[in-house]
Amino acid sequence: MTTSDYKKEFTQLKAKPVVLAKYIKHNKPKDRSCGIGLRKCKRCGRNGGHIQKYGLHLCRQCFREIAKKIGFKKYS
Repeated sequence: MTTSDYKKEFTQLKAKPVVLAKYIKHNKPKDRSCGIGLRKCKRCGRNGGHIQKYGLHLCRQCFREIAKKIGFKKYS
């Protein structure tokens, strides 16, 4: 379940505040201090395949799409 998905179910649980509090306690995403889940692509929000070098903070798919605009060249 992603960060945005767990908030969609709040509409059904608003009538039951005790159940809503328990749901939030057990289903909210974990607050990260390190690791792969902390770093997200600033363009699309993906976690995997993250490129941090030179302060890019892009996933590999987004990097391939905009590499020429940024000024990178392909040497093969």
